[in-house]
Amino acid sequence: MTHPLYHAQSSVRIFGGTPEDYLPVHQWFDATKESFCDFRHRALRHHAEGIFEAERVFGVTIRNSEGKDVPVRLLGELHVREDCGGRVPSLAEWLSCMQPQPWMSRGQMMHATREATR
Repeated sequence: MTHPLYHAQSSVRIFGGTPEDYLPVHQWFDATKESFCDFRHRALRHHAEGIFEAERVFGVTIRNSEGKDVPVRLLGELHVREDCGGRVPSLAEWLSCMQPQPWMSRGQMMHATREATR
């Protein structure tokens, strides 16, 4: 899906309520588009670990406009499945697809001078 609103409308079909009930959760998953505006933004939150992080951010459930408590984890799983071909990948799966670059593993100590520490 291309927009959080469409995810929210999908949530309404399953859980009831209105799109506005679910929009904050779906906007959170897609907020990473600010950094990378293609499918690669999903590597930051569209995985099992991201779903559990959403639960920490929004709570275990949200109450929709019909007064029904809806598990945030189920909303996250729905969002990720809709965007990732029907499955919930792990963070390790996303990261294993990264192409290592030399700068990624060449840490070096930064030596502070006396002037810099004053």
